[in-house]
Amino acid sequence: MIRLEENDTWLLLGHAEHARLAGEFARHWKNERFSTPEPFAHILDAVSRHDDSWTEVDAKPSLTPEREPAAFSRELVGTYDAFEDIDLDGYLSVRGRATEAAAARDPYAAILISMHTVNLLTEQADPSELSTSDTEVLNEFVAGQRSRQAALKSLLLERGFSEEQLGSEALQWGFEFLQACDSLSLLIGVDYPTKSVLRHAQKTRDGKSVEVVFRPEGDATYSLDPYPLDEDPISFQFSYRRLPRSATESLASFQQAYTEAELEQKTIHLRSRTS
Repeated sequence: MIRLEENDTWLLLGHAEHARLAGEFARHWKNERFSTPEPFAHILDAVSRHDDSWTEVDAKPSLTPEREPAAFSRELVGTYDAFEDIDLDGYLSVRGRATEAAAARDPYAAILISMHTVNLLTEQADPSELSTSDTEVLNEFVAGQRSRQAALKSLLLERGFSEEQLGSEALQWGFEFLQACDSLSLLIGVDYPTKSVLRHAQKTRDGKSVEVVFRPEGDATYSLDPYPLDEDPISFQFSYRRLPRSATESLASFQQAYTEAELEQKTIHLRSRTS
């Protein structure tokens, strides 16, 4: 899950809700300058449901040794460390289930979700503190994910997908699009207070790639430059659970408070820098 500290409370955003919000950004990612990758329906599935496997984990959240909710936070933006205070086998199991759950319903989406997982575990994470045995486990998992991607490509070719749709350029565009929508949802989920850049430059209709800059503007409003969405401005809603800080005094009290917490709707606004 994603956590945001606000005065004497925690705001907690579940993985599935975070991914759903990323999917809403994907649905609106088109205008005179930007287009969406194809095959879009399958890519949208990947964006919207890339964290489905975390639902069971989020239902029974845990605490860090500092008695904070174990979750993605502002401090991890740009410095994601997937191996800090986690059970590696359990973490990789969840990541693996994300690929397999998608494969059962949409193998194309599963390839992109697997690419997302491999990126998290290689380019975005620092495994230098892992033991030799854990490093071997990690490397075997990453190799297994890459093999699974190849198997899913073969399956989709048999089902009538074209070489172009499954080519490295098409899959890379879909993957980078997922990553951009995911990073935007993460930045908003933690109410990131300073300028940032969405992960991966995004393709424009003229064939170029541009970085999309994110800026907080206050009053739950954020600007994007250049602006990739089809409405300007546009509003989105998503749901947090609000818990008092005192709820994290023990794991039992935290899990009970999380289960009993009401969902709280939050509305945010996106606009261009010139609107």
